[in-house]
Amino acid sequence: MTWNARIVAAIVAIGVVLCARTASADEHIVALEGQPNFRDIGGYKTSDGRKVKPGLIYRSGELPRLTDEDVAKLRALGIKTVVNFLTPAEIEYRGKDRLPDGVREINIPITGEVADVPDAAAQLVEARKTGDFRKFPPAFNPQVHTDLVSGSADKQYRELFEILADDSNYPLVYHCSHGVHRTGTATALLLSALNVPWQTVRDDYLLSNAARESEVSPRITQLEGLAADIPMSDAERHENNQAINAFYILEPTYIDASLNAAVSKYGSLNRYLKEGLGVKALQKDTLRDLLTIPQNGPAN
Repeated sequence: MTWNARIVAAIVAIGVVLCARTASADEHIVALEGQPNFRDIGGYKTSDGRKVKPGLIYRSGELPRLTDEDVAKLRALGIKTVVNFLTPAEIEYRGKDRLPDGVREINIPITGEVADVPDAAAQLVEARKTGDFRKFPPAFNPQVHTDLVSGSADKQYRELFEILADDSNYPLVYHCSHGVHRTGTATALLLSALNVPWQTVRDDYLLSNAARESEVSPRITQLEGLAADIPMSDAERHENNQAINAFYILEPTYIDASLNAAVSKYGSLNRYLKEGLGVKALQKDTLRDLLTIPQNGPAN
């Protein structure tokens, strides 16, 4: 089976599981030509009989390539605030977000540092230019999620929660490059703070595979083509292809690594929110009041 065939099979299999476990992707994905992974996290049920309000919080990948029609959609959604997790170097390389006039832009750079890969964000920029992902083996992906809740991004996620606690910032979008690692962890923390069950958190994370299906396969092919110009042994090329696939096709173990790291260091994810990020009970109550409603209650 070729790598592309494996990619398609993996994405289809994950999509089937998602359809069985959660609401359809159409309920969450906002169709944008310039960013396929723009999603409403509203509609998820909590463990205390409520659900997340739709139309208030969106998670996304980068927004520099939005079309005029895409920008009009964001305007129609009433977006007031965009939180960008990209570093200055990433923004210089990938471009500034295209947004409706008047949207408040807040940059909270998260490097996604991993102990074995210094300056990971900058090195990933280079890997995407060359197709050489040998510094980012499959184990890199869960390790990113581990490190994001082990101190490397506590300050940034704390700032995000402060922004989320201000109702004047809604509707709001937060994003990184693909809307996967940094954004995925942020979403897992937020949904957990709202008492959304972890299985739902995991399913929402994996929904990025369905949202990005149309761009992932050609992107992997492109990167493997770029890497073909780099001298490598057959074993190194096989490992490089594995690394590219692992980076672009998500596994549940990636986001589970965030949970496991929080439990290992703090005893529970709730204690990480409280002690690691400083999200106090009053702040959680504010978020619950702002962002959830009774499951059978009105949308507004």
